[in-house]
Amino acid sequence: MTSPAAGTRWYRGLYAQVLVAIAAGIAIGLVWPEFGARLQPLGEGFVKLVKMIIAPVIFLTIVTGIGGLQHASQIGRVAGRAFGYFLAVSSLALVVGLIVANLVQPGAGMNIDPASLDAGAVKDFTAKAHEATIPGFLLAIIPTTALSALTDGSILQVLLVAILFGLALATSGPDAAPILAGAERLSRVVFRLVAILMRAAPLGAFGAMAFTVGKYGPQALLNLGQLVATFYLTSALFVVVVLGTIARLAGFSVFALIRYLKEELLLVLGTSSSEAALPALMQKLEQAGCAKPVVGMVIPTGYSFNLDGTNIYMTLAALFIAQATGVDLSLGDQIALLLVAMISSKGAAGVTGAGFITLAATLSITPAVPVAGMALILGVDRFMSECRALTNCIGNAVAAIVVAGWEQALDRSRLAAALAGAPPEPLEPLEPMPTGAPSPAE
Repeated sequence: MTSPAAGTRWYRGLYAQVLVAIAAGIAIGLVWPEFGARLQPLGEGFVKLVKMIIAPVIFLTIVTGIGGLQHASQIGRVAGRAFGYFLAVSSLALVVGLIVANLVQPGAGMNIDPASLDAGAVKDFTAKAHEATIPGFLLAIIPTTALSALTDGSILQVLLVAILFGLALATSGPDAAPILAGAERLSRVVFRLVAILMRAAPLGAFGAMAFTVGKYGPQALLNLGQLVATFYLTSALFVVVVLGTIARLAGFSVFALIRYLKEELLLVLGTSSSEAALPALMQKLEQAGCAKPVVGMVIPTGYSFNLDGTNIYMTLAALFIAQATGVDLSLGDQIALLLVAMISSKGAAGVTGAGFITLAATLSITPAVPVAGMALILGVDRFMSECRALTNCIGNAVAAIVVAGWEQALDRSRLAAALAGAPPEPLEPLEPMPTGAPSPAE
């Protein structure tokens, strides 16, 4: 029987603390908006603390994972399946946004003259969009030096260096054993540091939410409430129907996964940054039975290439602007918009404010929709960024479990126990992934 004392310890959980902090931040932003707006450094400071540790987490996770592979060809297979999944599901997200925008038509009837819009308000975003070309994006993955990848803050640069170093370890024979063992021990220390930093999550969520509500106010939501509501409902529909079906086919429940990741998702909600939960998300997925190499490959690459929430936002927002400005897009125009979005969403991946920047990149290539129309949604973009980040985070968690299942690198008993609410098991010592048995996808 649980003692009364034990029953009062709910407040010690990170989930409860972040939830209370978000509520307090909203209250501060509503009652004292000027003071709330000045609390922005609390949210930004916490996100910077987490970003500080992201590079070591990704590097050590991938190096220890790939270093334990019995065959270097496995990494290519994992990457191929992950990117195949990313392309299929993120493209489906674009289609869902397009369909919902045509059905609901949130911008219809606004009758706004594009010439009356302030194009200067989105000038910085359109400039960044023109800079975010595909060749430039690919070249930016290559760091100046191997060490600079760990200091410049680019996830894809860290990913590249970690994969190469891990492959070198995997093919170096017995000489690599001491290095691999040392990296495994260091990774446990780094994850302990992550746990320490997460104790500051309530403070960060409080500051970020107080700033958002205090600076932009509830009136921003009232002005374009239909677009915001449509986007939230569409993202929820995508998670429940699309990701829920994928999860069910893979043998687990997306609702159970959301419950399991509730602390990380609340952190994303409070900070509007999916990166804030990246280290803890990787650790949680490993504890749920996903093999380290799969987690190390799928999650970091997914943060750049599997942005389901961002893709829904792009097509939905593009059609909203067209409807609001009276632009009639034919089926051919919408298909062209869809194809451009598939490319532009990858070209600007990993850039700060990627959702708004990729939208600018898409509209600049699709002249039928005025880029100046982005000024219409600039005021509420911050509110939609929270939903984008949440959907992206859930989508990448589902992707990691699905790919791990394809690779027969998923401990289903541990997954079932974790999703059922059992206390997380400590991570086991590194073991090689199986190589002999074919996966269900083969």
